[in-house]
Amino acid sequence: MPKNIVLVGMPASGKSTIGVILAKELKYRFTDTDLVLQESTDQTLVEIIAQRGLEGFLRLENDTVAALEVRRSVIATGGSVIYGREAMEHLKVNGIVVYIQHRYEVIQSRLTNITTRGVAMREGETLYDLFRERTPLYERYADVTLEADGLTTEQAVQEIIRLVRDHTA
Repeated sequence: MPKNIVLVGMPASGKSTIGVILAKELKYRFTDTDLVLQESTDQTLVEIIAQRGLEGFLRLENDTVAALEVRRSVIATGGSVIYGREAMEHLKVNGIVVYIQHRYEVIQSRLTNITTRGVAMREGETLYDLFRERTPLYERYADVTLEADGLTTEQAVQEIIRLVRDHTA
């Protein structure tokens, strides 16, 4: 297994839920970059975005994740981390990036609390706009892609283990 396994994908794709169980299965630590951001500022994501604006939030996220030093960890990232070049380069050097992919309709049905969740979106941007903008970035940075539609959390965990083992073999 690699040093770290990095989970990327849209908000509500299951990164944190899958990540916790994957970490237990592999006897790895679990790191959620949204929680690292909140802890470092003592603010929720919504409060950080409200105070710093979208660009300020993205800069903070990029800098925080680029400085993250963890080993043998499953890292669940915020959905917007893929906008940060330094953050993504750092994560790729220290781990395997797994894109948890879902069809738009699945994300839309899961993401019922977009305003209170702290999703990094521009004024007037729709969830579909965000999906279309981010998908190519997730694909570009991914070492492996998990097509997660219809999978249970346990099935997703087992499939990620298989994908990562195949990738590192």
